Amino acid sequence: MNRATRRDAGSAIVDFVLVAGLVTLLFVGVVQLALVQHIRNTLTDCASEGARVGALADRGPADGAARTRELVRMSLAPRYAEDVEADDVVIDGIEMVEVRVIAPLPLVGLLGPGGALTVRGHAVRERP
Repeated sequence: MNRATRRDAGSAIVDFVLVAGLVTLLFVGVVQLALVQHIRNTLTDCASEGARVGALADRGPADGAARTRELVRMSLAPRYAEDVEADDVVIDGIEMVEVRVIAPLPLVGLLGPGGALTVRGHAVRERP
């Protein structure tokens, strides 16, 4: 073996470790983003469905909040259904039911974001 070949011996292993570390961080970041988007979309759908139930002529906001809690527990985990509120609101002169869900952001590893995620669902109030 000549001198140039001996100096490069083992460099492929170092290159692999450096690139694999970066690819792993990128992969974990993409998984984190996908998980947060999934949770957000699921919570938004549950809040919207709860608002539609609460906006029915024979129902109230409390019924919408209960339905939202039930859907969130079935779709995700019970800890995401702990902070659900529903109220009658007026938006641009239209009576609506608004359901708000405040849930923790999911965490993958130690690099994920902290804090809470707030979503809202609205539905136009039906008249009896």
